[in-house]
Amino acid sequence: MTRFVMAGVIMAATLLAPRSPAIPGTDLEENSIDQLQAGMAAGRYTARQIAEAYLARIDAVDRKGPTLSSVIETNPEALTIADDLDRERREKGPRGPLHGIPILLKDNIDTSDKMMTTAGSLALVGPAPDRDAFLVERLRAAGAVILGKTNLSEWANFRSNKSTSGWSARGGLVKNPYALDRNACGSSSGTGTAISANLAAIGVGTETDGSIMCPSSVTGLVGVKPTLGLVSRSGIVPIAHSQDTAGPMTRTVRDAAILLGAMTGIDPRDAASAASREHSRTDYTLSLDASGLKGARIGIARKRFFGYSPVTDRIVEAAIEDMRKIGAVIVSPADIPHVGEYDEGELDVLLYEFKADLNRYLADRKGLSVRTLNDLISFNEREREREMPFFGQELFVQAEKKGPLTEKAYLTALARNRRLAGRLGIDAVMITQRLDAIVMPTLNPAWTTDLVNGDHFLGGSSTPAAVAGYPSVTVPAGFAFGLPVGVSFVGRAWSEPTLLKLAYAYEQATKHRRPPTFAATVNTATK
Repeated sequence: MTRFVMAGVIMAATLLAPRSPAIPGTDLEENSIDQLQAGMAAGRYTARQIAEAYLARIDAVDRKGPTLSSVIETNPEALTIADDLDRERREKGPRGPLHGIPILLKDNIDTSDKMMTTAGSLALVGPAPDRDAFLVERLRAAGAVILGKTNLSEWANFRSNKSTSGWSARGGLVKNPYALDRNACGSSSGTGTAISANLAAIGVGTETDGSIMCPSSVTGLVGVKPTLGLVSRSGIVPIAHSQDTAGPMTRTVRDAAILLGAMTGIDPRDAASAASREHSRTDYTLSLDASGLKGARIGIARKRFFGYSPVTDRIVEAAIEDMRKIGAVIVSPADIPHVGEYDEGELDVLLYEFKADLNRYLADRKGLSVRTLNDLISFNEREREREMPFFGQELFVQAEKKGPLTEKAYLTALARNRRLAGRLGIDAVMITQRLDAIVMPTLNPAWTTDLVNGDHFLGGSSTPAAVAGYPSVTVPAGFAFGLPVGVSFVGRAWSEPTLLKLAYAYEQATKHRRPPTFAATVNTATK
């Protein structure tokens, strides 16, 4: 399938909005934040024209053409916001690097505007939230143009253990832009596909365990899962407060660093954010260094994270060798102790917290017909044909049976998980081996979407950092039969500056990112 280029979309945008002239000779596809800012500073185009071009591309690529179904809703106020920012630029200058930059947000992030926040569920269709999520307040203050909301695995993929990632009752099925019959992973599938397909400059996803890392990897993006508390969770539809976080999903490490800095801040509505006071930064680009891997001690976590996919192993082994050539000191193996010992305990904690956290969130949302998890279970049963045509809600049912967060079973599991994943896991190997980061494959290439049987990915590496509440960054490492494969950098709490530096050095030396082709299926003749 022919790849849509932004130049054609700009022409379409001109037709849709005659009072804004076309951008002569400009192709915005794969443009970074810096490139867009340079264009606006030089007067080659305006924030409105950029927003128009992306909106037209959403119409041409997401709703027509390949029909990716990655954008669940566009913001009817986006062009007005862009006009206001253009006026402010002329009168006062830009606020910073995000001034006028279009961004897409996952549809579990509250926006108090003319868009809904539904987590992909028909049960939440209705009035918008009364207040922006804290991170949205931060993005608006930075001058970003909230372009729309992205589709996702419904309820952030915490409704059934037999689900198909990327499907929601409200938004349908997100397609992978590299091969349309392949899965975009979950739960931030819509953000992954949309940003990879150049439907906006940058995007925000959320993760409890793998929901930023997985879709970023299979759609050829940089994904950042921050330390728990670095980015506020207030105003985000929750799964579990001990692991939930939002984070950047972008086409470059530098864009991720810019976006992360704009999202940080202490939020009185999220107590966990107070811990970031001495650790957060507003400009993570200061950490970026193309020579950042020279002399860095990189540990390779082999046990459990290699061996499930030969093509993934081949690509990541080549990535490790590239790091060695760049100047990294490779420590292999540097296995993470206790991996796999807290998998069952993790699910138990998530079930407890999901019930408590979701009930609290729903109680604060006005105008909804559902107020509790039990209400949602009943709603899904009534709307079974629309809400559960492919998979059920057994995780909802299990969570509803859980008691309060004061129960000993919950407290014991939570403490054990954190200890094994953090102090006795990631911390232990990094201290013992004097590591700057741990590296492993993010996961296998995207699998064929199967609505009948559900997901069938082979393996992944997100759990240790997710359970510990520690940061991780995935970066494109290569392709297998035209499908992207990512490599993950994992570190101790608050080590985002180091991980971004290392990821940037690797990215700049290898530059594996390439835009999707919207192929109908995988070309097995090309490795």
